[in-house]
Amino acid sequence: MKFTPVKTPIVAKKLFPNYTWDIATTEKELYLTFDDGPTPEITNWALDTLKSYDAKATFFCIGKNVEEHPMIFQNIIKNGHRIGNHTQNHIKGWSTKTTDYLKEVDDAQFAINATYNSFQNNYDSKFKNPKSSIIKPFRPPYGQITPHQGKQLIANGYDIIMWDVLSFDWELDVSEEKCFENVVSKSRPGSIVVFHDSVKASKNMMYALPKVLDFFSGKGFVFKAI
Repeated sequence: MKFTPVKTPIVAKKLFPNYTWDIATTEKELYLTFDDGPTPEITNWALDTLKSYDAKATFFCIGKNVEEHPMIFQNIIKNGHRIGNHTQNHIKGWSTKTTDYLKEVDDAQFAINATYNSFQNNYDSKFKNPKSSIIKPFRPPYGQITPHQGKQLIANGYDIIMWDVLSFDWELDVSEEKCFENVVSKSRPGSIVVFHDSVKASKNMMYALPKVLDFFSGKGFVFKAI
């Protein structure tokens, strides 16, 4: 947390304008995102919590977790949320060759699409097109991606989704209250907010998420998928 701000600086957004940092809107809308799942118990808890507020979100899934927990992945889709790619093994882009990085993304996409298609007949008609509902969003683990990696992924049809606000739910030295404060003090209409449906982040996320939903719902906000 010492080197990464809660709120993404404007200069970072201007340096990488081809990445999505927030959503331009004049409406009271927030875009909650969850990284690193699907995770037993934690992801389903997040889904139940979101459902109680009629909130939609985007889940950036690790390919190997999709393969290990296909039923939880199915629950994300059935609840009307969007799926994003978070690489196959949660690797760091800055220390990975571009060819290896692209393969990680492709492997994760294969896992996502294969698992999606295996359940496709059980979905509502609005979830029948994997290309429109799954393929495009990608978030680099740790936010680490080189310019060349980013250029190649965009050429391959991915939307690189970064963030406007970090909750820091994964940081063990960040309190539950601070995690909540990070989100409510920095989020604005159109903010993309990062949570994690992971074991490491579960204590802070499970405390902050319902409070964030309650706080912004009380102010007339709606929560949308990217």
